[in-house]
Amino acid sequence: MTAGLSLLLATSAAGHRAAAATDDWMKPPQVPAALAVPAGATLATHFRGVGAQVYACTAVTGTTTYAWTLQKPDAKLLDHKGAPAGTHGAGPSWTANDGSAVTGKKLADAPAPAPDAIPWLLIRGEKTTGQGVFSGVTLVQRVNTQHGKAPGSGCDAATKGTEKRVDYTADYYFYKNR
Repeated sequence: MTAGLSLLLATSAAGHRAAAATDDWMKPPQVPAALAVPAGATLATHFRGVGAQVYACTAVTGTTTYAWTLQKPDAKLLDHKGAPAGTHGAGPSWTANDGSAVTGKKLADAPAPAPDAIPWLLIRGEKTTGQGVFSGVTLVQRVNTQHGKAPGSGCDAATKGTEKRVDYTADYYFYKNR
């Protein structure tokens, strides 16, 4: 585990305890209008994602340039006490410790307040499996992102095909329709 990820985990766990203490954990977040959930959607659960955004150095189609391209997130989901609650990976997908899972597709995004943070997202739940916390999830919001943006350099013909992991954290809010 990298020193940066260790620090993010420690910071995230402290933030979880503070949120639980103020009973804000299960309140929907304040978001830009583009990321608002429609009336009738109810908050089912909230987890903190702590891990990395995984980028690959790839050739830009039709050019002689290269760029870091997101391959997948690779994160642990933590509950309001900072305890492991599941995982977040490619798809995007989320799998809870109870075996339930949801995969999604991006509907909208908004810039994160921090310049080095990945965007905030609204994601439509495309498919759920299992009986548990993620069964019936129809929308996911990714907010409060910290870090995770693609590297700004180091991708060229010599590094084509290499991967870089960039540590990040985010809050994920999962909604169901009434």
